[in-house]
Amino acid sequence: MSEKTRIGIVGCGAISAAYLKIARTFPILEVAACADLLPERAKARAEEFGVPRACAVEELLKDPEIQIVVNLTIPRAHAEVGLAALEAGKAVYNEKPLAVWREDGRKMVELAKRKGLRLGAAPDTFFGGGLQTCRKLIDEGWIGQPVASTTFMLCHGHESWHPDPAFFYHKGGGPMFDMGPYYLTALVMLMGPVRRVTGSTRITFPERTITSQAKYGQKIQVEIPTHVAGIMEFHSGAIGTITTSFDVWAGQVPRIEIYGTEGSLSVPDPNGFGGPVKVRRAGAADWSEIPLTHGYAENTRSIGVADMAYAQRSGRPHRASPELVYHVLDLMHAFHDSSAQGKHVDLESTCKRPAPLPLGLAPGQLDP
Repeated sequence: MSEKTRIGIVGCGAISAAYLKIARTFPILEVAACADLLPERAKARAEEFGVPRACAVEELLKDPEIQIVVNLTIPRAHAEVGLAALEAGKAVYNEKPLAVWREDGRKMVELAKRKGLRLGAAPDTFFGGGLQTCRKLIDEGWIGQPVASTTFMLCHGHESWHPDPAFFYHKGGGPMFDMGPYYLTALVMLMGPVRRVTGSTRITFPERTITSQAKYGQKIQVEIPTHVAGIMEFHSGAIGTITTSFDVWAGQVPRIEIYGTEGSLSVPDPNGFGGPVKVRRAGAADWSEIPLTHGYAENTRSIGVADMAYAQRSGRPHRASPELVYHVLDLMHAFHDSSAQGKHVDLESTCKRPAPLPLGLAPGQLDP
């Protein structure tokens, strides 16, 4: 490839290592600079991954050669950094979620549209071989017309292992905003947008005690629901249920299952890129595992950035579109709103299903 798309990384925390490592596997991408509020952290990442320059955020945004800003800051900074990058004339790819609040998400979508810039957000796990295989099976009618789905994300929170877990229990956190983007993005990619939701929420443990180092013994006052159960009515007519929880010690439930008029589909963990993918069609005695039809089954975080770069060059839509990522943000709030208001919530947002990946892509390549 004669010319690369230069990207700048803002936020050099834990997740940045995956992006920096994997971005190098896409010939279209070149990491030109990285920045962080802590200069020493940016410098360390630059040295670790051979990035030419570590600098301040403001300097990175002013660099005329950087075309896409990859915003890996903490969620409450997504809107501030994303808006600043758009104002600076850069395309923006945010870590999940697009923003904490709907209003900020709308501002970014509107600003990007007004300035003719690309805007997207993680997760990009739906590009992976597992979910792309599921999409192919659904589109080819293996389970008939999707009728319903069940979705579960159950754990007991992060205070036992995360070094600084408080933000998971403050505004903008919770199981829905932490892990919901993976599950909801997968569902919208597979089944289409949602028109209405109903939700019920609770806080089971109002206070959490950190048992990880180095904040062992510190208390966290919980501000957000830690158990969220919801019902989704899709535009297609399908009905889905979802439960996300930080209150469950153990469970034996599927991540995602989709039930159709001709069979059922077991969908792999949407927080990963691979399988297994299983189908049980009408009349079958048991489930059958389906070989993955697509590549990118290993950790490929930054594939969404590469897709944006290809789309920016050719003019096609990028798959982690502003409409998709805002719809997911809108959905997450709608479950909480429904519980607080005691009524159904109609979604104001909608989107198209992102285009599936073509078959036979070489490693490091996407469709032009």
